[in-house]
Amino acid sequence: MSFVDRFVAEILTLQVAVYHALARLESRTDDEALHDLRIAIRRIRSLLRPFRSMNEVTALSDAATEVGRLTTPTRDLEVMIQELEERGFPRQAQSRQSRLVSSYSRIVNGSTIKTLMIQLDDWPTNFRMAEINGDLNHARQKIKKTFQKQIDRLHTAVDDTQFDRHELRILVKRTRYLTEAFPELSPFSRHTAKSLKELQSALGSWHDHYQWCQKAQVETDLQPLVRAWLSSAATALEKAETQLVDLTHSLPNFSGKKSCLKWQQKKRTSEEQRKY
Repeated sequence: MSFVDRFVAEILTLQVAVYHALARLESRTDDEALHDLRIAIRRIRSLLRPFRSMNEVTALSDAATEVGRLTTPTRDLEVMIQELEERGFPRQAQSRQSRLVSSYSRIVNGSTIKTLMIQLDDWPTNFRMAEINGDLNHARQKIKKTFQKQIDRLHTAVDDTQFDRHELRILVKRTRYLTEAFPELSPFSRHTAKSLKELQSALGSWHDHYQWCQKAQVETDLQPLVRAWLSSAATALEKAETQLVDLTHSLPNFSGKKSCLKWQQKKRTSEEQRKY
């Protein structure tokens, strides 16, 4: 089976996973439906990432991105409800359940998910046309180039003690998912891949607790948990900083310094613009 054949087959398998997760979400059969839907969407986006500038891929990539953006607040709410239940705050958890159910309905019945379904149906034919036209002759090189860009960005991030930890979390997450999407082309060792996963987990825990503390400023019934969340956030961030040191020593060689510095400057310019 050719590379393109395997690639198309993998997207089609993920399409089935999306349908399955949506059916479970609509029927409310279990608590993992939305999580599984987001995993399938994430994997689709990771597979498409090296090719997202191609016209034959752009529409599906954009549709998957929109579904990811749409479902993020709902997944965050799910995780918060679980946290409240585990910490023994059933009243706060229950008061958010109705909001969660309404969010499920908006996802299942909304135009965003319908657009994704249409693009998933249309995509294989479009991608095959790109193959016929020779646009995929250098597919492996595109993937390797994407890996190199991520490596360069990671080097810049880990070398900069002032690098925004929210941005680092996203960068680590994207790099890890890219590695999972193309393991045979990944330049990361098994140890480095493990380090990425552990760092992502620690940064994710820090991010969750940090966001919950922010919410508590508006949702006052969460105030009794703020002290515990601040402590957990600090512990998670300390763990992340330790794991960041390990990642620093295991990253592949840095090779695209100039382009990476331009990326860093662009990110900082964007951050400055958001302040005004």
